[in-house]
Amino acid sequence: SNPTRRSRPSMALVSGSLAGHEPRKVSLLGLLDEGAAQAFSAAQLAPLTRYGSKADLVESLRAYLESNGHWDAAAQRLGVHRHTLRYRMKRVTELLGRDLDDPGVRAELWLALEAARRH
Repeated sequence: SNPTRRSRPSMALVSGSLAGHEPRKVSLLGLLDEGAAQAFSAAQLAPLTRYGSKADLVESLRAYLESNGHWDAAAQRLGVHRHTLRYRMKRVTELLGRDLDDPGVRAELWLALEAARRH
């Protein structure tokens, strides 16, 4: 069977759930159940929040993602040396067991951070 055909019903479902919304005002996080978003966030960020200097790692991850992976910009945002940020991000990668160069991983972590911010 045609794989394109199989994906059409899910696209219709997404379109149906967005009916009546202006596309630019809809966020992916806004489409998720708040409880599910919080559970997702807690699960994704748990290794960082359990770690001793959790605020540094969580905020370092946020700055890194907000700076699109640019070390200097993220370090400047945090007010730390870029080598300090590199060390923190190495620690984040080890604790999460995830590849921060993977765009899918970055997207999931960004959603987790945003859900945590909204809570």
